[in-house]
Amino acid sequence: MRVAVTGTPGTGKTTATEHLETALDVVHLNDVIKEEELYTERDEARDSLVVDVDAVREYLDGVDDVLVESHLAHYLDVDVVVVLRCEPAALEDRLSERGEPEAKARENAESEALDGVLIQAVENHGREHVYEVDTTDRTPEGVAREIDAVVAGEREPSAGDVDFTGYL
Repeated sequence: MRVAVTGTPGTGKTTATEHLETALDVVHLNDVIKEEELYTERDEARDSLVVDVDAVREYLDGVDDVLVESHLAHYLDVDVVVVLRCEPAALEDRLSERGEPEAKARENAESEALDGVLIQAVENHGREHVYEVDTTDRTPEGVAREIDAVVAGEREPSAGDVDFTGYL
């Protein structure tokens, strides 16, 4: 089984996956991208790496029984996609608290309100393979339990259940 845990930066992907109770190998993709230099350049204006998605796919080719965590994981060939969501104002606060510039925090909050990652996940994998988890008022352990339930087949797909458009 190949599982993607994805979402807008700040939704809790890394923290939640550290609390999983799964036999799957957990890959923190952003760390791998840096360590294996799976990027083409650094975008200085955005203070981010321009990821070579084809190189990432090649790196993970043939790897099974894996859970990949990253805001880019929904671009990979996986069986199931878990999209972590967070109320945009709370997301903006989280990002600001961890030192992100105000403009970047706001941009990510707006993307969250517009369902940016969710839409891409559904387009890439189909609604029947996508599960949303609202992390706004949940502990990392609670979010991990939701992810574990998806992996165990104990939840139904839920793409489109979360609505943050009121933020706009």
